[in-house]
Amino acid sequence: MKKYLLLFTLIPLISFPQINFDQYFTDKTLRLDYYHTGNAAEDSYSVDEMIEEPYWGGSKTNLLDKFDYGKYKVIVKDFPSGIEIYSHTYATLFSEWQTTDEAKQTTKSFSETVVFPYPKNDITVEFYSRDKKNTLHKKFEYVVNPNSYFVKTERTLDYKNFEVLNSDDSDEAVDIVIIPDGYTKDEMDKFKKDCEKFAGYLFNASPYKENKDKFNIWGIEAPSKESGTDIPAEDIWKNTIVNSQFYMFDLDRYLMTSDNKTLRHIASNAPYDQIFILVNTNKYGGGAIYNHYSVCVSDNNFGEYIFTHEFGHGFAGLGDEYYTSDVAYNEFYPLDVEPLDPNLTTLVNFDSKWKNMIDEKTPVPTPGTKEFRETLGVFEGGGYVAKGVYRPMQDCSMKSISVDNFCPVCKHAIKQMIDFYSE
Repeated sequence: MKKYLLLFTLIPLISFPQINFDQYFTDKTLRLDYYHTGNAAEDSYSVDEMIEEPYWGGSKTNLLDKFDYGKYKVIVKDFPSGIEIYSHTYATLFSEWQTTDEAKQTTKSFSETVVFPYPKNDITVEFYSRDKKNTLHKKFEYVVNPNSYFVKTERTLDYKNFEVLNSDDSDEAVDIVIIPDGYTKDEMDKFKKDCEKFAGYLFNASPYKENKDKFNIWGIEAPSKESGTDIPAEDIWKNTIVNSQFYMFDLDRYLMTSDNKTLRHIASNAPYDQIFILVNTNKYGGGAIYNHYSVCVSDNNFGEYIFTHEFGHGFAGLGDEYYTSDVAYNEFYPLDVEPLDPNLTTLVNFDSKWKNMIDEKTPVPTPGTKEFRETLGVFEGGGYVAKGVYRPMQDCSMKSISVDNFCPVCKHAIKQMIDFYSE
């Protein structure tokens, strides 16, 4: 393990210029909602509305995204000078839907959101999307006047927040907001206890446990009309606050929501970097999308694993390392392109991944034998396919149902993200 820690220091992030927060921004959020419309072959953007939110939960130091993760990137430029003053990479439910069979047959629209610190001057918001080679292309831009009377200030869904963990100021910590779904008004005490339980789960795992003092966790008292969640294949439909459902993309365990606007309205009741939806059910399931949101069930025996696994996706951009379970995606990782995920490789550009972390005596690819069971290497199978995609170790919390079992590569990626938000 000491060897891994030494090697981690050899992977510096690209140096980015420092942006003076107070020169360009005020301490609140401007939220831009838009519609993302398209199919498997094409997409387009259209603006919905702009909303002022009371908190800015992100860093005031690291305003330019240092990570090359996610299907999309938003860049905010100061309009008078053209200087890039904020950027953020992310993925969405639409980006996953584009890889499904349904997207080959029809066109759909999804509500999406980008947030950034509230600007003092006019800005240009540029939207970028990756092609099949993961090259970014500008798809849309929009000029925003932050002083426009069309920026909404109303509190659409105003709920109380409560502290689960309060370690530091929001701009110097990772802020997680936990949103309840399927908890009635009479079940709010259960929700609060569940928040404490799942926060404990997170800090049972390394490297979260060693960095607990860099996290704030908030819960929002947002009750649902009914308890539970939708299970379409069983004709179970519940009236819940953020409209979560199993069988997203017709996959039984995939528990997500397409009600982006309601989710964002509720999340705005606290400072946040990451949104986590806790669904009041004991059925196995969950899901997460990088810098979009994460979902977990409240009362399943595998809840601890689900919570930390999904947060690995949503927070650190980690990819799934398993390859034997059914998924709805088609060719999610083209074998002639290096994945964006820090814990997966096709060996197309392995130099950009964990190549300098493995022992020079370790064969690449690495045999999945007993001899290399505890070895950091390059093991075939990952990203939903058995051939052509490789993972760092034979086992990891991103591969199997296991807790406190992140491999060194995943731990490093998580720690980098913690530092980014908390510096």
